[in-house]
Amino acid sequence: MIKCIIVDDEPIAREILEFHLEKIPEITLVKSCKNVSQALKVISSTNIDLILLDINMPEISGLTLAKVIDKKIKIIFTTAYREYALDGFDLQAVDYLLKPISFERFEQGITKFLDSVNKIAEKTSSVQPFTQNFIFVRSERKMVKVNFDSILYIESLSDYIKIHTTTGSLITRETISKVETTLPTSKFLRIHRSFIIAINFIESYTNEFIEIGKQDLPISRTYKESVLQRLKNDNS
Repeated sequence: MIKCIIVDDEPIAREILEFHLEKIPEITLVKSCKNVSQALKVISSTNIDLILLDINMPEISGLTLAKVIDKKIKIIFTTAYREYALDGFDLQAVDYLLKPISFERFEQGITKFLDSVNKIAEKTSSVQPFTQNFIFVRSERKMVKVNFDSILYIESLSDYIKIHTTTGSLITRETISKVETTLPTSKFLRIHRSFIIAINFIESYTNEFIEIGKQDLPISRTYKESVLQRLKNDNS
């Protein structure tokens, strides 16, 4: 599970970000901090993966925090001030969100972050190419073997996923982003933050949906370009 903290001195701004994060099942909010001092205490005791970080705060600014933390921790700046954008990207921020932050814009930033996480995982796993055609998942108190060739699609259910196969479905406690790293990219494609599909079982598709097993699965706006390009390349 990806662990995140919010750092913002404005209560309303924190509430908005908390509300947005509730819609992102891959990420767990560890703490919502009102200043940098609180954030440093959390970071010192917990392995944090992502910080949603305001810049203009009293006493210690968000830019100062960004300079002193471990570079493995990714940052999405959330601020009302455009003039800090260059500083933010100089610190290799994943994104720079201007308040008021809509969920659509927030989701774009989170997708950039999740994509970067997946690319790192792919590089790590690329050293050992896929030599097996199955995974084991825990379901109903036992480890169940699931063959890649039997998977139709995988659906996110918050902290769980539902694996739909040719013979039925099963639910296991896992995030969709984590299981994505165990799947061969030659066979599977992420089309939405809540769906991964098996390419071989695509029956038809449009710019908005992919049909698998008589189910119309949505292609989200943030994944649309890469999904359609992949499908186009596979057909060429």
